[in-house]
Amino acid sequence: MAPEPPLLTMSGITKSFPGVRALDGVDLDVLAGEVHCLLGQNGAGKSTLIKVLAGAHQPDDGTIGWRGETVTLRSPIAAMRLGIATIYQELDLVEGLSVAENVHLGHEPTAAGFVVRGKAARASTAALLKRLGHPEIDPARLVGELSAAQQQIVSMARALSHDVRLIVMDEPSAALDPDEVDNLFRIVGDLTADGVAVVYISHRLEEIRRIGDRVTVLKDGRAVAGGLPAKTTPTRDVVALMTGRNVEYVFPDRPVGPPSGEPVLKVQGLARDGEFAPLDLELRPGEIVGLAGLVGSGRSEVLETIYGARKPTAGQVLVDGQPLKSGSVRAAVRAGLGLAPEERKAQALLMLESVTRNVSVSSMSRFSRGGWLDRRAESGAARAATRELSLRPDNPDVPVRTLSGGNQQKAVLARWLLRGCRVLLLDEPTRGVDVGARAELYAVIRRLADEGLAVLLVSSEVPEVLGLADRVLVLREGRVVHTAPARELDEHRVLDLVMEGTS
Repeated sequence: MAPEPPLLTMSGITKSFPGVRALDGVDLDVLAGEVHCLLGQNGAGKSTLIKVLAGAHQPDDGTIGWRGETVTLRSPIAAMRLGIATIYQELDLVEGLSVAENVHLGHEPTAAGFVVRGKAARASTAALLKRLGHPEIDPARLVGELSAAQQQIVSMARALSHDVRLIVMDEPSAALDPDEVDNLFRIVGDLTADGVAVVYISHRLEEIRRIGDRVTVLKDGRAVAGGLPAKTTPTRDVVALMTGRNVEYVFPDRPVGPPSGEPVLKVQGLARDGEFAPLDLELRPGEIVGLAGLVGSGRSEVLETIYGARKPTAGQVLVDGQPLKSGSVRAAVRAGLGLAPEERKAQALLMLESVTRNVSVSSMSRFSRGGWLDRRAESGAARAATRELSLRPDNPDVPVRTLSGGNQQKAVLARWLLRGCRVLLLDEPTRGVDVGARAELYAVIRRLADEGLAVLLVSSEVPEVLGLADRVLVLREGRVVHTAPARELDEHRVLDLVMEGTS
């Protein structure tokens, strides 16, 4: 019997953005009823590929085949109508609407030509939630009141409310505890048993082994391996495919010798139950320390806990030997800590405001006199800070949303320079930044360290951690498993450490 043709084929998919070729002739085929895993380091092209599949990006070249016919996915609606649903890691739910309203958003139930928003929508939503193993979620409840895991279930229910034949899941387990991951895998098993295909994106190789059928590995916008058996391909082979990069990283020279002076930041026995185990670290003026690990290893949670955005369950943070009030961002900022978060658009920037306001927002008391804002002083200080970082365009009055990713990140850094920050916490500092701007940011970060700033860096890109940091802490499943000077490590060694134990 001839093998069944693929449900989906993507052939020669190419996509470029200013300054970077994100996809360079990628091929992918997915069979009905299989879990096809998509692997690759950050920047490999996974997000761009799934956005092409979702109709959110139009490819520059290449073809897409769906159920044996060539198709053009001009929009997410067009993809959904064909039966392709995408559940992004950053869930696109409307928090002010109910569960039922989110599930049926854009295709509300109708009767006699009229939209039915009440009982019928809630009943169909309840049936979907029961199918997903979560009948306890109230269809009438506001989505903003749900946990991250429950919101993900709502996103799945929305996908299943269509006649879906393929679901893309982008890092679906990142915010889930072990029991919730088990339920997720049960759901995936039920879907594939019904003939639904799943494209599953994850950095966790143990999940790929457990749930996947085949694997495609992306590196630098190319598929370097396609259709590998998920359960039998050795971890070392997968790691080897993911390592080595064609994009050249240009890193500034490190200082010779260890940093001098007393630690400006000490972390002693800091922990958060379920996120990361007790850890210790010290950071001296002029030093860059990197945290390396997979998504879900606790890297970002460590930074946010040090910054006071999360309250620790144990341990303390000290600045100049003085303990900080735990769980207090205000105390951290007053002590000289600044955070450039992973999602700068959602968590750091006021996208509709000017560059000036984004830079000055943490230092407004400097420009207030008797309840009045000295706009001239504010603008002058912001201009000086942005010029120090060579932010372009050299006009702090433009909306920050009009800037490139690299210059938006510079605006965040300028905010903390203006504040007089002494410890800078950087979470994925070059995410969404094109190749040319990366080298500029690397130079800025190293220069700030050379001028005495202490930097704690998180990045999913191992070459970035090794190229920027003086010292590296490797995290795996919330625990520090190795600490060494960056000069003593290489990319393959770090990936072996973070994936150790995944057979």
